[in-house]
Order: sequence, then structure tokens, then C-alpha cells
Amino acid sequence: MSTMSNPLDVVIGAAEVKRDADRAAQMAAEGEKLEASGQTEQALEAFRKAVAADPTDQRLLFRYAYLLDLAGEEDEALATYERAAERSPAPVNALINLAVLFEDRGDWAKAERCLRQVLETDPNHPRARLYMKDVAASRGMVSEEDLDKDRVRRSALLDTPVTDFELSVRSRTCLKKMNIRTLGDLVRTTEAELLSYKNFGDNSLVEIKNMLASKGLRLGQGRDDAHRQARRAMIDQFKGTNHEAMLNKTVGELSLSVRARKALQLLNIQTLGDLVALTEAELLGVKNFGATSLAEVKTKLTEYGLSLRTIES
Repeated sequence: MSTMSNPLDVVIGAAEVKRDADRAAQMAAEGEKLEASGQTEQALEAFRKAVAADPTDQRLLFRYAYLLDLAGEEDEALATYERAAERSPAPVNALINLAVLFEDRGDWAKAERCLRQVLETDPNHPRARLYMKDVAASRGMVSEEDLDKDRVRRSALLDTPVTDFELSVRSRTCLKKMNIRTLGDLVRTTEAELLSYKNFGDNSLVEIKNMLASKGLRLGQGRDDAHRQARRAMIDQFKGTNHEAMLNKTVGELSLSVRARKALQLLNIQTLGDLVALTEAELLGVKNFGATSLAEVKTKLTEYGLSLRTIES
């Protein structure tokens, strides 16, 4: 971590701040030019001077924090984002970036608090909703790890054959025909996939969900974890680019056919970030989603410069 001093450390209260708006604007303009030319370190220094000239300017605080984040100065970035969010109204992007930093540190409560502050004013904000799902998933993962800290035992649990559990003949038969042999296979399966199978009804679903719950597991858990990690990897990859904003667009903007839209609804896909975290096989596994719908989705994503997730061999 760099030992770069934070110009905000000397600021005690707004009344004591000496502002030089002209100097701040001058240094910010210089920083923007340096950033555009790829001179990140020099741009960071220019924005540091801009913030020092006017520590009350939320826009400058956010930009400085963003560049600190890109440079890996997470502690300083977090402190600067917090300072930007102190004044009302708090910048939405500052709150969301704060939530990401808090989540990365495992501070789920603070991450959730930032996201709720965004959603209170904009309940349908796509990026905040996406990250709220990530925080909930992360909290769930922590709970599971607390219940089963031994990774070897957890692996052995997922390798347990489903035939070891007391299930009805109908449930056993359906799982066998679907080639679901272990608990690991089962948690990688969704409710929609089970219910789409012939003769598999609500009673069987309740029976299986209760069995999994007794082991601290749930349907779709394996996929949710993989999708969460894939979404985060892509967001990190596209951070600071035009693609970052594209991942936050809703799937409704793709203008898909009714069949394709219904399939995505079954998978609870709301944004392009959710969609590109899926593989072709996962989409084709949804009832009534065939090669035509797949080609349609791939074509629409290509228009945004995106594609479905691929699994490296």
C-alpha cells in the first residue's frame, strides 16, 4: 500500500475548509487530460491537488477515489468515497463503489447499508440490485462455511449419492432419469429444471428442498456461486470502460422474443451482467429454450460487444 498522504486527513469540518475553486478546476482539467492520455499516476496526482484545493467538491472527491481504486490504493479510496458520501445527497456511484469495497473486505453489513441507501431513492437501480444479490450470496456462502469449515468434509458431502437419503419412489426415479446422482449434481440444478421434468411435481420439490435444507444446502446454489463469481470477474475486467455500463442494462433492452424472455425470467436474469454469466448449456437446459432462442440471444449480445460465458477446459 502506498504511503501517499491523503489531503482529506487535515479536514476537520466544512467550516474550517479553505476552498480554492479555481485552483481545483484547473487541476481537475489537467487530471482529465492526463487520464485520457493514459498517464494514470500523473492524473492521480493532479486530482489529489484538486481535492486539496477544494475538499468539499463531491465530483472531485469521487474522481479521486475512483483513480485511487484503480491504482490499488483501496484504503485511501474507501476513505475518500466515504467523504464524498457524507454530504447530502450522496453520489449514487460513490455509494455503490463503497459497497463493492466493503463486500471485498467481508463487511457485508456496511455494503448492504450503502446499497439500501441507493435503493431507497431508486428501487429499480440495476447496478445496486445486482450488487445486493451479490452481497446476499456472499453472506450465504459465509453461513455455509461457518456450518462446514472443513473443506474436505464439504466436498465429501456434495459427493454423497442422493440414494443415501429417504426420498419417495417418484423423486428417486425422476432424479435417476435426470442423471442427478449426488448432492453436488442436485445443488447445481434449479427448481425450474426439476419442475420441467415429466412427473416431477410440487410434493417432490418440497421433499427435496427440505432434505437439502437439513444439510445446509439449497437448489441452484452451485450455479448461483459460479454466476456471482463470473459477474464479479467481468465487472472487474470492464471496470472503467464502456462495457461496465452495458453490464448494468436490463435484458428488456435486448427486445427478445417472448419465448426467450420467459426462459430468462425462469432463471431470474435481470441484467446483461446476469445473462453473460450464463453458458450456452445452461440456457439450453431451460424448458422451451432451443437453438433458435440461443442464436437470438447471442446475436443481441454481440451488438453490445458481449458474449455468453465459456468454461475453460
